[in-house]
Amino acid sequence: MKEKGEYFMEGNIACAEGALKAGCGFYAGYPITPASEVMNHLSEELPKVGGRFIQMEDELGSMASIVGASWTGLKSMTATSGPGFSLMQENLGYAVMTETPCVVVNVQRAGPSTGQATKPGTGDVMQARFGSQGDYELIALSPNSVQEMFDFTVRAFNLAERYRTPVVLLADAGVGHMREKVKIREDVKTVKRRRPEEGEREFFDTDREDHVPPMPNFGEGEELLVTGSTHLGDGTRDTSSFEAQDNLVRRLVDKIEDNREDIEDWEEHHAEDSDLVVVSYGSMSRPARGAVRKARKEGHNVGFFRPKVIWPSPEKRLKKIGENSKVLLAELSLRGYRMEVERSVPSENLHIFDRLNSLPTVDKIYDNIKEVL
Repeated sequence: MKEKGEYFMEGNIACAEGALKAGCGFYAGYPITPASEVMNHLSEELPKVGGRFIQMEDELGSMASIVGASWTGLKSMTATSGPGFSLMQENLGYAVMTETPCVVVNVQRAGPSTGQATKPGTGDVMQARFGSQGDYELIALSPNSVQEMFDFTVRAFNLAERYRTPVVLLADAGVGHMREKVKIREDVKTVKRRRPEEGEREFFDTDREDHVPPMPNFGEGEELLVTGSTHLGDGTRDTSSFEAQDNLVRRLVDKIEDNREDIEDWEEHHAEDSDLVVVSYGSMSRPARGAVRKARKEGHNVGFFRPKVIWPSPEKRLKKIGENSKVLLAELSLRGYRMEVERSVPSENLHIFDRLNSLPTVDKIYDNIKEVL
């Protein structure tokens, strides 16, 4: 684990270092391009700080393992890319239903299927939101720099522990394989999950305003029933009651929705009163931001908006922007964030610049800005 200081490193290594700083104690994974460096680095560094690393037979087992490790009290993580993320969806839904804090890193690549393993893409945005079955909410962060690969990994662990939920770090190959300067601080803030107080027995229900119940560890003497089936506050299965299903699922959704102010995060520049606002995220947001700077230098009234947290989406802010300005969505996908922005921005104000396989130049996006204006 790196000491305090400035380093020149790859995005995936910064992600692994962020996990170590956040207190990750367990990693299970399977190698896959372009995410393998996360696993390789943690395989060497985790044992040095008393953590455990295991290479699994596949991504299904990886996801199952980090769920199990979390219930022993360890902060746990896995990393993958598109095909592996697809295999994780069933157990990701299980982690939501059992309120298991863990971090899943998806370094996205060009798909579908095997696609182009070494090329960036952001086509997994909707999969991160709706990949598993049923009604649920989870949290997904979108870094656009090597520094954010470090910082957002720390925040992903903190959000997972704070809200007892899986959190997805939705990176992409552009950011994962980028090399930049990273500043590692000594005073990295970390969060620990809420533990039961004496007499608390409801580990899957709560009257707390934040909707987050306490979480004990296996092996500490508590009566623990953990199931992906509908359950009552003490964990007992109840697969026939309307009230049990309604109460449980509404609380799982509400603990994200009602805490949006704490979770949502975005970057914006001149988005309040511009003729056009460019919306972008991930590695694509870097040339998009450069194009906005160029447009402003040329005298165009253009703003910029980047969601740092993709889910829950900053829908109210997007709607406000779309009411007053034209919006140009620039992304490395045909359908990544498009449907969410279409839902928030009037169709007459929305314009799309989509790209597959590689990042465009600043000038290419600038040409699209001029065309829309």
